[in-house]
Amino acid sequence: MLKQFKSRRNPPSVNRPESWMRKHRAILAFALLFAASAFAFESDGAFDWHLPQGFHAPPVPADNPMLPAKVELGRYLFYDLRMSVNGEGSCSTCHIQKYGFTNQLPVAIGVTGQAHPRRVMPLANVAWFAVFNWANPTVTQLEDQSVTPLFNDHPVELGLHAQNDKFLQIVATDPTYVRLFPQAFPGDAGPYTFVHIRKALAAFERTLISGNSPYDRYRYRHEENALSDAAKRGEDIFFHQPYACARCHGGFTFGGATIYQTTDSAHGSEFVSNGLYNLAGRFSYPADNLGLYEFTHDLADVGKFKPPSLRNVAVRAPYMHDGSLRRLDDVLDHYAHGGRMIASGPNAGDGSKNPNKSQFVPGFPLSPQQREDLKALLESLTDEEFLHNPNLANPWPVKTR
Repeated sequence: MLKQFKSRRNPPSVNRPESWMRKHRAILAFALLFAASAFAFESDGAFDWHLPQGFHAPPVPADNPMLPAKVELGRYLFYDLRMSVNGEGSCSTCHIQKYGFTNQLPVAIGVTGQAHPRRVMPLANVAWFAVFNWANPTVTQLEDQSVTPLFNDHPVELGLHAQNDKFLQIVATDPTYVRLFPQAFPGDAGPYTFVHIRKALAAFERTLISGNSPYDRYRYRHEENALSDAAKRGEDIFFHQPYACARCHGGFTFGGATIYQTTDSAHGSEFVSNGLYNLAGRFSYPADNLGLYEFTHDLADVGKFKPPSLRNVAVRAPYMHDGSLRRLDDVLDHYAHGGRMIASGPNAGDGSKNPNKSQFVPGFPLSPQQREDLKALLESLTDEEFLHNPNLANPWPVKTR
């Protein structure tokens, strides 16, 4: 049994007043550093992770140990269209496997057609994320992440707020679920609850492990020919000054802050501003996407978002939290300038001059060759096995999809 860590995080359901957030911002910042590993972890020797080389075991909360039956149950739930208010959507409707468990829409669209202000987050290697949402610092446990998509009504995602009992009746009578729930939660006389649904979803999502890209084969398995010469040059650019992309997209996840089973702190950046906007007025970002500010109400946090993982990034266009950059070339233009330049229109401004912009987005010269080399590296992070692994695909018969 690994070291146990006492919980120091606030439950995500607690709504703190603005005055509390201002007064305790320093405390919040400290708590965020440790939030992802601040609950008890348990190493379940019965579960085989099949971890790629270079990957450490992910943290697992002690009250939700990994079990094969629980993972299988979570997979069925993840793809079940009945887990929505109108039978039109599931987790997989937005998190599509062939796109790295995201989709190619600029922003998420709920099952009732409501547009969301932000893009769908990719789920590859989500087991190691320190935080799970674009700008919400309070959700630090994967089991809690699904609360909002399941029950939120402003805007609606799956829309179960008004009909949650209906889906519980389904899982309590469907033959597949009647078989799997007791196996996933042995000894529980009443396993058909949303608490167990969320735990099973989290268990399945922890197995969405992407680590067999050409880059992985080159870097971790020492297959020299797995990577092109262009991608090798791109790696040198990515990890070195003045580019230093890995400052925000580092580690084996190529993402923001990550945690491991054997450590008690997060590694990497949790929320940063990359200068995507610089609007005139009090707020430098569009009103529906103010970032971390929406929770801290500190102007220094306007425009700060979670750096997403870059794994499978080449199949995940469009880019940024609001899908406002269509191509990888647009992304490289943005970072080469040190922020996005928008010449005209309602969002006009020079993002490189945003006062909240991270110091790690300084701008840099980028020759045509360097541009192609960086793109080659990013494309080498595409894990075809992960994108087409049948063990992660929809297990339901066609008629249930």
